[in-house]
Amino acid sequence: MDTYPMKVIARARSAFPTKFGIPRQAGLVDGLITKIVFEPLYRNPDAFREIEGYSHLWLIWCFSESVREDWSPTVRPPRLGGNRRVGVFATRSPFRPNPLGLSAVKLERVGTEDPEGPVLYVSGADLMDGTPIFDVKPYLPFTDSRPEASEGFAGPVRDRSLPVEIPDGLLREIPESLREPLREVLAQDPRPSYQQDPERTYGFDFAGMQIGFRVAGGRLTVTRVSRRD
Repeated sequence: MDTYPMKVIARARSAFPTKFGIPRQAGLVDGLITKIVFEPLYRNPDAFREIEGYSHLWLIWCFSESVREDWSPTVRPPRLGGNRRVGVFATRSPFRPNPLGLSAVKLERVGTEDPEGPVLYVSGADLMDGTPIFDVKPYLPFTDSRPEASEGFAGPVRDRSLPVEIPDGLLREIPESLREPLREVLAQDPRPSYQQDPERTYGFDFAGMQIGFRVAGGRLTVTRVSRRD
């Protein structure tokens, strides 16, 4: 079998040190800012010339936490409750023959003044902190956008937004600039679809904080906000 070498040109720096809580697709949480920090070999400013002319970019990256030797032709998408198998090529599952991810993100700015610059500041990414980036390409709306495209099985389960309640005492523990992005993350319901226990408390790390929450009666309530040591 032919193989081709891939170089890691950059890594993502995001608010998510683990997989739990990460938006399931790019563009669902526009308030999140992720830094794309390039490896020293690729920090040549000439490589970024005129990139500011694009509003959006494609990131090609690695599911680094899901690398495995074997692969399965079918997977169980969480959005289908985890109990229905579909073909791996009909999903965006991380468990693929090659662990490649593709995300369209908005380019907020290019940080040329950053000590590790040039750095790309992007919004709407669905990346864990430290995710390896293989390439960055411009998003071209006249070819990349297809409004008439069908959504397959993902369409009917797309809108799962929950109302989010954060008690005032806990809200004060969250930096103001992170409050709305966190609400957007929680509104997407980070739980696996097959976990519906209203008595269970879930938790995930976000921007140096441990966030605990419950979901009952169609509403998500934050129960804990604590700083990570």
